[in-house]
Amino acid sequence: MTDLLAAAGIAKSFGAVRALRGVTFDVRAGEVHALVGENGAGKSTLIRIISGAETPDAGTLEIGGRHAHRMDPATARALGIAAIYQQPSLFPDLTVAENIALAIDPPGLWRRVAWKARHVAAERVLARVGATISPRRLAGSLTLPEQQLVEIAKAIGLDARVFVMDEPSASLTDAEVTRLFEVVRRLRADGAGIIYVSHRLDEISTLADRVTVLRDGETVGTLPRERLSREAVIELMVGRQMTAASSTRTGEAGAIALELRHVSSRDAGIHDISLSVRRREIVGIAGLVGAGRTQLAETIFGLTPADSGEILRDGKPVRIGSPAAAIALGIAYLPEDRRQHGVVLPMPIAANTTLASLGLVSRRGLIDENAEAAHARGYVERLRIKAASVAAPADSLSGGNQQKVALARWLSTQPAVLILDEPTQGIDVGAKAEIHAMMDDLAAQGLAILMISSDLPEVLAMSDRVLVMRGGRLAGELARAEATAPAIMALAVGAAEDQRRSPSDHNKARPA
Repeated sequence: MTDLLAAAGIAKSFGAVRALRGVTFDVRAGEVHALVGENGAGKSTLIRIISGAETPDAGTLEIGGRHAHRMDPATARALGIAAIYQQPSLFPDLTVAENIALAIDPPGLWRRVAWKARHVAAERVLARVGATISPRRLAGSLTLPEQQLVEIAKAIGLDARVFVMDEPSASLTDAEVTRLFEVVRRLRADGAGIIYVSHRLDEISTLADRVTVLRDGETVGTLPRERLSREAVIELMVGRQMTAASSTRTGEAGAIALELRHVSSRDAGIHDISLSVRRREIVGIAGLVGAGRTQLAETIFGLTPADSGEILRDGKPVRIGSPAAAIALGIAYLPEDRRQHGVVLPMPIAANTTLASLGLVSRRGLIDENAEAAHARGYVERLRIKAASVAAPADSLSGGNQQKVALARWLSTQPAVLILDEPTQGIDVGAKAEIHAMMDDLAAQGLAILMISSDLPEVLAMSDRVLVMRGGRLAGELARAEATAPAIMALAVGAAEDQRRSPSDHNKARPA
């Protein structure tokens, strides 16, 4: 196969941090070449260099056998490179068709817009990714998965030869992931080269023809498909063998820290929710996309307050009408979308860490910068955040390290109840193991943790109990001994309800 792109000896530093140290990587026509590594390994920096968003300090980049002397995003697109980043970059106030047109229309100011042709072109590329999205919809009205599909459609509309896909499935449902895989296979069959960046090793084994592993900014190995195994990839990624996630906590749960009794919120779309979470307990919340899991967290945290029912903290009825009220009651919430709601990207790590607990580092309304820096350094060390210093902006960090900074912010409030929404989404196996160990430790210290996760192995490994949501309601609760992937999915899709309507069938289908 022909090399569509070849990078050799790529080096890049940001201040004192060496992000890449002589990385070698290539992608051939008609192949999917996966790029994996722990957060901070250098994956994002490498793909930004390939797409022209960053300039390397050293090394060479060849496109189609020709040396690329200087790259920028426009040059990369002209050379047939399309980048699809983990976080969509659509203009929210423009329609889907307009966003796609901005990517694929030829430049030029003074010309008439052919709206019908523009909509037809948008429909054509959307159809190629299997998306049933109206070109006339505003991008700001799209869900995160829909935005991701539009980004992929934009790249296809460019007729690119090299597709850089950075965690493209992170926000997609199983059906949408299946559709994505079909698109990737079609592109490969057409002779395109796909650089596929993902932490989901099951996806890698399904799609990849080759896998290159980065560690600490260096290429540590490339494995062909016939030598691929989960164990081999993980060992290259972390430099050691990893064990599967598993809670190590022992002992009984404590008193009920948070209880909901028949709570509903019309704005959030949740109905008649009754649940409790105890100190020293991790309660998992599972369900399909759109089941209402995040909306439930937002109601508890006061973002979309409850309009009926009762919420109790330590057995006492409370009213949570705002996030400030929730924080005052010892409730913290780490949201799913870290870049939009988890961290303030331009702000330093130190400021991000103390943003929800300024009283700890201020006096008479003035922030003590030395105290703030010392406080942040404690969490940088505790959470193993890879950063040049606590003065570095959050947007200089990898996605996994940004997630750790977001977690540090809420741990700084010293909460009694911690709500974690997809705490390890988009995080590599090493960082995921660290987060899991930290959750275990926090629960053992007496925190009550509500964990929302789409990762069933994570739910099964970490939860003392599992609550399953469907259609904005609780579909059921499973004790740890009862919780299995089939049992959770049966509740999530409504199969368990169908079985309850037929007693004889229900008895046959009960999990052992």
